[in-house]
Amino acid sequence: MNKKAYIGIILALGTVLLAGWYTVNSKEPAGTPPGPGIPTFSTAEIGREGHFYVGGHYVGEPGNETMHGAMYVETWVPKKIRHPYPIVFIAWSVGQGEYEMMQTPDGRPGWAYDFVNQGYTIYMMDFPMMGRSGFIPGVDGEPTPQRSTNLIEEIWTGGRSPSSEWSKQQHILEHRVQEFADWPQWGKQTQWPGEGPNKGKKGDPAFDYYAKMEVHGLSGFKLESKDTRDDIVQLLNMIGKPVILLLHSGSAVGWLVADARPQLVKAILAAEPNSPPIVSAERGLTGPGNVWGVTSSFIHYDPPIKEASELQPVRQEKADGPDLLPCWVQKEPAHKLVNLESIPILNVTGEASYHRPYAHCEAKWLNQAGVKTTFVRLEDVGLPGNGHQMMSEKNSAGISKFFMDWLDKNVH
Repeated sequence: MNKKAYIGIILALGTVLLAGWYTVNSKEPAGTPPGPGIPTFSTAEIGREGHFYVGGHYVGEPGNETMHGAMYVETWVPKKIRHPYPIVFIAWSVGQGEYEMMQTPDGRPGWAYDFVNQGYTIYMMDFPMMGRSGFIPGVDGEPTPQRSTNLIEEIWTGGRSPSSEWSKQQHILEHRVQEFADWPQWGKQTQWPGEGPNKGKKGDPAFDYYAKMEVHGLSGFKLESKDTRDDIVQLLNMIGKPVILLLHSGSAVGWLVADARPQLVKAILAAEPNSPPIVSAERGLTGPGNVWGVTSSFIHYDPPIKEASELQPVRQEKADGPDLLPCWVQKEPAHKLVNLESIPILNVTGEASYHRPYAHCEAKWLNQAGVKTTFVRLEDVGLPGNGHQMMSEKNSAGISKFFMDWLDKNVH
């Protein structure tokens, strides 16, 4: 063996030994996974991801324009697409963005993973002016504070009685009427994550993590804004095939999207999507609400109408059951939501939610307006004890499975 070859072998051997020593002795060897306190989830079923913006237009003086009204969208495409119709999440809980669909407060994968792991392409969004969708101070309004921990404990987690002295004072300050301000079902909540006497309260790890997920609001934010509707319609146009809308909380704009593009909406999963028809009733509120039935702004009816008052709404003389509010319905013959009539809808409500006293009223209005709507109380299908934020609760995966089972049976 010549001298050069010998030296080369010695150097190579030294390099291997040194690398081995470093791997054994380094505190952070290559490939070390995150620590046990870092929540991560498998992406084995996700084949592609996309992050993009839709909509938007320039505002301002010539030469000093800024982009306004664009919407951030995120898509996950499974490696094996098993279902032809993508899921489009339209969810806004006035404090939680699309992140609530990704992870629960106790560190489990959220609905987004549930659907993509079963072969659904999914789309999630930050509404215009919120989250990663930029806003312009002075044009879009100004930031408003996140919810207080007292309010989260009362309406989301079951950690505080809605009949507490704090709650009573809030009702007085906000000029609430007292009918069902402390909804009778609140004590049935069992699914909020956490353990022990501090469950659902400030100081419990799951509660504190949920509080970290809260984002500010905006004084100029409108749930049914033209920007939001047009942005989601553009998204559906870009997808170019029928989709399934999943609506939750402040998502009445979803009805406007379906009204604008009925040919691109195959079905709607409506998980306590908004307040009841005609008059607001959330936690004892009163006054005008969804005066067009499922929306607060114009939606197409047949025979056509120009004003919401032409629906001639009347309130039931008697509620449909104990601990429920009487619903507002149309005076017969009812006008039909002509663009929604061919779209099957699943409308669900949680057993302990503050929506519970009036949640059934939306399904009643839709069915009277000719829209085939299946109304389900989650406890009737083996999913008891849920509040309004059901995607954050312990049985969240069971609820998403119920949604998918319903889709398998009703959407083809």
